[in-house]
Amino acid sequence: METKLYIGNMSPATTEQDLRTMFTEAGTVGTVDVIMDRATGKPKGFAFVTMSSQDEAEKAITLFNAKDVNSRTLKVNISHRG
Repeated sequence: METKLYIGNMSPATTEQDLRTMFTEAGTVGTVDVIMDRATGKPKGFAFVTMSSQDEAEKAITLFNAKDVNSRTLKVNISHRG
């Protein structure tokens, strides 16, 4: 069953492709959604990544939570958003 992860404290320089490449290390990535500010068109600093299984999501949390990416320490956990 797919599991959605919340990725917070992202640098504005971190792209959807950066996240897809990085999270592929943990398993199969379904979707990557970098959340953008409607008014400015700039990233809000967080994203959602869907992994293909709970095990892969847990591996991604282990690999990437508190990892420094583009001078920011990522926060990665299970999303409680649909």
